[in-house]
Amino acid sequence: MSGLIGKKIGMTSLFDENGKNIPCTVIEAGPCIVTQVRTKEVDGYRALQLGFDDKKTANKAAEGHAKKAGTVAKRRVVEFQGFEDDFKLGDSVTVEHFAEGEFVDVSGTSKGKGFQGVVKRHGFGGVGQATHGQHNRLRAPGSIGAASYPARVFKGMRMGGQMGSEKVKVQNLKVLKVVPEKNLLVVKGCVPGHKNAYVTIQK
Repeated sequence: MSGLIGKKIGMTSLFDENGKNIPCTVIEAGPCIVTQVRTKEVDGYRALQLGFDDKKTANKAAEGHAKKAGTVAKRRVVEFQGFEDDFKLGDSVTVEHFAEGEFVDVSGTSKGKGFQGVVKRHGFGGVGQATHGQHNRLRAPGSIGAASYPARVFKGMRMGGQMGSEKVKVQNLKVLKVVPEKNLLVVKGCVPGHKNAYVTIQK
């Protein structure tokens, strides 16, 4: 799937032709520089490696890799397959790769929420009532295992733990607006990540 690397700017809303308020996300998509071209003859498959957002400091390996494309080292480098046009090293891929009305998949890293209990993490109801001698049990998980048999906790038991900071892909988001002069892409709905988080947009 062809696509671009972008940065989540934030959320807003637009009105459609019927006056309905639509929540949407604004993404700064590109311009991305082609830093490597994968070919069938050399690599066994066809793909483009795109780089986005200049690095202020980089090691020699990253600088040398970017120098071949006539650019500087990039913060984010992602490979995409499925580009129909022939791009060369150093070419720029802009937000005009997308068109209004088409559907895209956006993937990114969700917001990290730290260690959370079962009520927030899995939607448990808690004990519910503080009667009959309950003390500090309102958000407790309750029983997690059986008796002398099987005398263990089953794998996959829903318990408290690390929540968020995972790779998430949201599929079939409609492109509401493309603003080429500002490299902006407006998609319907929400995408994973905090503000200024890197995201990958795929057709």
